[in-house]
Parts: sequence; C-alpha cells; structure tokens
Amino acid sequence: MNMANKLNALLALTAENEVVEFKEAKNGYDFTKLGKYFSALCNEANLKRQPAAWLVFGVNDHRQVVGSNFRLARKDLDSLKEEIANKTTNRITFVEIHEVQHAQGRVVLFEIPAAPKGLPVAFDGHYYGRDGEALSPLNLEEIERIRAQVTLEDWSAVLVPEAGLVDLDEEALRVARQNFKSKFPDKAAEVEGWDDATFLNKAKLTIKGKITRAALLLLGKVEAEHFLQPADAKVRWLLKDHQGNDRDYAVFGMPLLLAVDKVYAKIRNLKYRYMREGTLFPEEIDQYEPYAIREALNNCIAHQDYTLSGRINVIEREESLTFTNLGSFVPGDVRRVVMEDAPEEHYRNRFLATAMFNLKMVDTAGGGIRKLFLFQRVRFFPMPDYELTNNRVMVTLTGKVLDMDYARLLARDGGLSLQEIIALDKVQKHQPLDDDEEKLLRAKALVEGRKPNYFIAQPVAEKIGQKASYSKNRAFDKQYYLDLICKAAGEHGTLTRKDIDELLWNKLPEWMDDKQRKNKVTNLITECRKNQKITNSGTDTNPKWVLFK
Repeated sequence: MNMANKLNALLALTAENEVVEFKEAKNGYDFTKLGKYFSALCNEANLKRQPAAWLVFGVNDHRQVVGSNFRLARKDLDSLKEEIANKTTNRITFVEIHEVQHAQGRVVLFEIPAAPKGLPVAFDGHYYGRDGEALSPLNLEEIERIRAQVTLEDWSAVLVPEAGLVDLDEEALRVARQNFKSKFPDKAAEVEGWDDATFLNKAKLTIKGKITRAALLLLGKVEAEHFLQPADAKVRWLLKDHQGNDRDYAVFGMPLLLAVDKVYAKIRNLKYRYMREGTLFPEEIDQYEPYAIREALNNCIAHQDYTLSGRINVIEREESLTFTNLGSFVPGDVRRVVMEDAPEEHYRNRFLATAMFNLKMVDTAGGGIRKLFLFQRVRFFPMPDYELTNNRVMVTLTGKVLDMDYARLLARDGGLSLQEIIALDKVQKHQPLDDDEEKLLRAKALVEGRKPNYFIAQPVAEKIGQKASYSKNRAFDKQYYLDLICKAAGEHGTLTRKDIDELLWNKLPEWMDDKQRKNKVTNLITECRKNQKITNSGTDTNPKWVLFK
C-alpha cells in the first residue's frame, strides 16, 4: 500500500468518520487516549465492515497537515504495539505504524485492524466507540451486534445434502452411542432401541435426518473429508527435542471423535518426581492430568475457525504441551473466564459444541478452562499460558515445577485464591503484573521488590523455609556495595572493571539478569567516582580505579 496515496485519500474526506480520526499531536500523545481511540476505531471498523481504521497524527480537525514530532525508534514502536496488546481484548494491536513526509510536515498513520468477527475490543477493560466524531463508550446494542456475528453464522450447523449415513464411520458411531449413554445414563435403555438416524437427531449431530458439517467432523469417514473442503479437518501431533528439532509427527483426520484418543496415545505423559516438604519420599505424578490433555484438545476442535483452512496442532516438548487452533478467542479474556467460572454466552461453533457436549467430549456448562488451572494448581505446576495473537489461540501446559518457592507456597497455603495464584504464577515466570494484581499481592504481603522485579516476601519466605532464597532476591543497602568497592581498592591498590564485576556479581539480587547486573555495577562505580571515593588512573577504554587522594 502506497502510504502517500492513502494519506491523500484520507485528507480528501469531507470530514472525520467512525473509522478515521485526525489528531495534531505535534509533540506527543497520551497513551491512555491512544488506547481508547484504538478500541473505538477497532469496533467501528467491524461495525462498518471495513478491514481497517486509521488514527492520523499531524493533521488538524480541518484535515490540514500541520506536522507531528511524535517519534519512536523501531524498538519503541514494537514496545508500543506490545503495550497496546497487553491492555486490549485478545491482545489485538496495530497492523502497522506508518510515517509519511508530506509537503506541509511529517504525518504518522496508525493502521488499526477491525475487531474480529464476534469479538468487540476493549481497552483496559472498557469498550469504546464513536458517536459521530466524538469518542464515547460503545453502547450495549453495538456490543451485542458484534457478539451476535458468531452465533448468526454457525459454520458447523450447515447441512451437507450430498452426504448420508454411508459416509459415517461405524466405529465412531459405536463410540458416540457409548459416550451418549454415559453422559445421559437415564436414557441408556432407550438408546438401545434407536436406529442410527434417530440417535444422530437426538444427539444433535443431524437436523431432521440431514447430515451436518458437525456430524462429518466428529463421525465422518476419512474418505468423506472432501465434503468439508477447504476446511482441513485434521489434528497434527509433533514431538520436539530439547533443542527444538522435530523428532516425530503424526496427522489424524476424520472422524475427530476417534482422533482425540489417537493423539492422546501418542503423548508420552511421563512420570514427574519431586520431594515434598517434611518427607524423604518423592512425590510421583503424571506430568499432565489426562483430563487436561483431552479438555485442551477438544476445546481446539470445538472452537477452531474451520473457514481459515488450518490444522489443529499438538506440540509435545520434554516438559510442556502446546495446543493451537485458528480463530479469535471468542470470550475475549482468559482471566475473566477463569475467575467468573460461568458459561459463555457465545460460541463460534454452537452446533458442534452442543454435539460434543452430548458425546461427553466438552463441558459446555462452563468451567473447562478453569479446570485446567485447578489441575495445574494441585500439582504445584505453573498455570496454563494462553497466547492470543495472529487470529490464533495457543495454550501451553507446563509439566514440571518452575520455581520451588512458588510450589512450596501453594503446598503450605491452601487458602490462596485462584486470582492470587495466577498473579503469583506471573511472578515466578517473571511476567509483568498489572496494577490490580500488584495491589492484591502487596495487600496480602505475598511479594516484595520493585516493578517489574517482584519476589516472594520475607514473611512468606520464612513460612515456606526459603529464607536463603529471599535473601538472594533482596538487594543489600546500596552503601554496602559502595563500601565494598572502596575497601577492595584500598586493599589491592587498583581495580579493573573485571575485578569489580567479580567482587559484586554474586552479591547482587538473584532476580537480576546479566544486563541488569552490568548496569548496576556501572552505576555504583559512577557514584563512587562522583563522591570522590575513587578515581580512574587508567584510560576511558581501560580504566583502573584507585582510592581518591
């Protein structure tokens, strides 16, 4: 796309509209306002059926170019995209940020994607829209109109007139009947008297005897997959070694009801051993709860956007399992789903989800995702990681203890809420906490440290027997480090930078990485020099620090 031509086309508009916003932004712009406009323009582009919306800096309300000094280096542009993603539904962010040198000044164009079908985009928990040219909350009718896009177009409920009972797999039909009776034991005797057509209608796989796409996905013969093209109704299992190299793979197609068990049989699910406090005997458990594997895989099948013609993936590594399916995360916010523990109002493939519920594959009564978190909690393992980017949902289950401090805290304090556990999980993974999570953990005195480097708090560390770990994470007073440098300079006469690094490196907090340690040492040397405690007797490129006289 030629950005100069695009800018001219936007300037030619008679006025701003719901998908175009001009701002002078001569020197900068408030991040929160930027986020609100991002949400509003995302949602309006969806409602107006536009592929993208535009926020333009360097143009006034009269569409005159005035030039903007809003500048960001490439790394800062990437950082801005990440910051927006962190506060928006489904981690939606800018498509791209363009710069155009116009005759009247520099213009910055933010290309904003339309909200995904069925998924209004919130910024910092609030939905925004446009009332004419003004920014305003997205009204309830518009929110429901976007959400209804999913339920109005159910790909899985479409009839396939050319297909018949002969295209269904006999073994899959047998297993489907068995699962249905297990799900509804009060109907077990009745099911025995149903013919196949009656059973399929009762199980909500067919509509008045007509084969649906859902029926073919779950029960169809592999030879019948052409009925669903261009959808690729397959699950790919991929095994990787510790270096990320592919070691083995397998692809399983229809019927997906049977494919789930075939994929499950491929996953090794080794035994994991660790020592519990107060005992000499190791705890031995499966790396993954079997239910968690099936729930994650069945969720992929139920929520895959089959119009995108992609496969479902299960990637097995030595200490983790990753499941991916295409399509946006319809509920929008994983944390809300987990904390509210309520059934969703909208499903991408409602007909398919209902059929899978009847066949005991998924729990459409709500709580499936929450159970994944609870199973990890029981093991003292990290919480599931959800990545919602590029119109894809990726969930990773970790099959080991990452941080023994965290594991011991869960073992000792069974009264922690799931919200607190999820926030503490971010601490062990060195992921940023939002303001609410930080307030929650500090109010309960569970963490110490400064943003973004938090660690288990002293009272908690004492309770779980991790006093040494706490001390390693907590920095000494700055004066301690300054005195060490001066004392060493007095004892040895001169110190090189390497000498000072070796002196302080292992005394710095354990949470610091090498770059942070390097910067800390540099700052300490600078402070000693400015306070006239030491001076450089060497050169700038090869300093030799001696006591100041």
